[in-house]
Amino acid sequence: MKVKAMISLLAALTLCACSGGTDKKSEVIPTVKVAEAKACGEGTTQQYPGKVVSAADANVAFKVAGTLRAIHVKEGQHVSKGQLLAELDNTDYRVQLKATEAEHAQIKAEAERVIGLYQEGGTTASNYDKARYGLQQIDAKLENHRNQLSYTRIYAPYDGYVQTVYMSAGETVGAGMPIVGMLSSGAPEIEINLPASAYANRDNFRSFTCTFDVLPGQHMAATQVSVLPQANSNQLYTMRLKLAENHGDVSPGMSTWVVVNMGADDTSAVRVPTTSLLEKNEKTYLFVYDEKTSVVKSKPVEVTLLHTDGTAEVVGDVKDGDLVVACGVHHVKDGSKVKRMAEVSKTNVGGLM
Repeated sequence: MKVKAMISLLAALTLCACSGGTDKKSEVIPTVKVAEAKACGEGTTQQYPGKVVSAADANVAFKVAGTLRAIHVKEGQHVSKGQLLAELDNTDYRVQLKATEAEHAQIKAEAERVIGLYQEGGTTASNYDKARYGLQQIDAKLENHRNQLSYTRIYAPYDGYVQTVYMSAGETVGAGMPIVGMLSSGAPEIEINLPASAYANRDNFRSFTCTFDVLPGQHMAATQVSVLPQANSNQLYTMRLKLAENHGDVSPGMSTWVVVNMGADDTSAVRVPTTSLLEKNEKTYLFVYDEKTSVVKSKPVEVTLLHTDGTAEVVGDVKDGDLVVACGVHHVKDGSKVKRMAEVSKTNVGGLM
């Protein structure tokens, strides 16, 4: 009996030991990198490459066809508005006009005779209407032929420079074919291309400053002229700027860098890394880290501006100085405990010391 009791006692002790010693799977605490949210109420800047373009450029052409009689300008020449650029042989147009003038004189005399008779009651209303309509038609024909003769000459549309001469004297040209390419001599403009995020926030643009590699140390202010509402094939929106002053050293074709100074309309906006943002159920969230408890809290935010340096401006229950999870947002949940990744020491890179 004592042996049986001892065996039973050992079995019971063994069972208790096994049940009490079962290993529980330890909970894995994710390690995350945090960053400090920064207030952006004072405004930010963005920089874009650009190029200098002429304020206006045009390919000047004849409105009628003919043989090119003469080109009166050369490439690179400065011309004034209204200056004669080129002309066609106008012989056929002068003959046509003379014939129309003679026809006009005859029809006008006959129309005036019929109109006079009608006023005296000597003819019918139908004859009067025919005479009046006939006169209107010949008047229009005469005006058209006068215009065609005048169209055998083309003039400079503005003060500027001849960029290209496309044709030579003696060549037959059609209506609308470019004859002379011109650039205006007014203040040149700057052309930049904006990504969709910047285009959507263009109302926050406050000022523009241009710098040129060929003009070191010079910072030139510019103002916005226009922005195209449709993106190009690269999904970029073209904006044009005008230099505040006409700088003689700036010429079309030069490259430039444009600094866009932006102001935040909402002073409650903060700037955070874009990697801290998490999209879920068509809403945007980030996780705020509590240093005391090492717990993260999910906060809904609204993105107001994306920057090209990998940061974003957001509005929500996040303030200046808050620590947000910048790396590892996909591995944490609201209320979960995390381990903060140690900051890299500037004097002990890699922790080798």
